[in-house]
Amino acid sequence: MVVDLGEIREANRDVQSRFVLDAVLANPHHLAILQDARVRALPQPFLMAGSVYKAVWNALTGRAPDYGVNDYDLAYFDPADLSAAREVKVQAEIGRAFAQSPIIVEACNQARVHIWFNAVFGTQRQALSSSFQAVEHFASRTHAIGLYLDKSGQPSLHAPFGFEDLLSLHVRPAPDLSGADGWNAKCDEQSRLWPELRFERVGLALSGKMKS
Repeated sequence: MVVDLGEIREANRDVQSRFVLDAVLANPHHLAILQDARVRALPQPFLMAGSVYKAVWNALTGRAPDYGVNDYDLAYFDPADLSAAREVKVQAEIGRAFAQSPIIVEACNQARVHIWFNAVFGTQRQALSSSFQAVEHFASRTHAIGLYLDKSGQPSLHAPFGFEDLLSLHVRPAPDLSGADGWNAKCDEQSRLWPELRFERVGLALSGKMKS
């Protein structure tokens, strides 16, 4: 499919949302994950991160929907049990649910992210209030998008910053980025897979095709 990027960028939010949702759903694993009974039993199940925004990149650059996807990040929100042991148990249950599938699904309790994140990066982030809020703290607004099922069971997007950054093919770090080395390494990796995109590394000049 040939995509007129300029036309999509100039379209209104409703048109952009439809395009993005179609791109995300073109990867059938997204809906299969969210519709699984064990996933739906989790509080606030929400697919986010790489598999979601990469599906849009792939639609914009003419690649298969699951190109470059290593795993599927499944968020949920359980403030009643912030223990690592409970999160490990949930991950094991989700792992068994998709054991016969060709994909890897990683489940993470967003209610406890601040605990390990602050310990690793030395930050003072406050506890999140929902699964959806997680994308507001991603390393780039380009990544700030997720998929969930609404109350009627229909797939819906959560994009708190809109779609401008995602559709720009220009990946910029968030102002409060933590972990510059990890960010730059991800830019290197992703630029090899999507050379059409421009990646902005921390501490270095903007590069269209990233150099190692």
